[in-house]
Amino acid sequence: MSDNRNRRQVDDPTIVQRAVVLQILSEDREKRWSAPELGRELYNLDPDTLDNALLMLEYAGVLERAGETVYASRAARRLDELGLIGV
Repeated sequence: MSDNRNRRQVDDPTIVQRAVVLQILSEDREKRWSAPELGRELYNLDPDTLDNALLMLEYAGVLERAGETVYASRAARRLDELGLIGV
């Protein structure tokens, strides 16, 4: 079995933002993530692109930050509850 960590890192900003949104809305939607935790979970994303994606999503109101913690905004969670995001 090949190790998926050998794959090329994804650096497309749109793909990275989508991956972050899907991750923060998956499973326990109330979970709060640290940027390093997201980086470990989404290991094939370019770290600089991930940092930029977090900034862009925060600016757009999709996620919120409290210090090192990242979590889905109330608006993003509500859109997910309405089935408009489809997670």
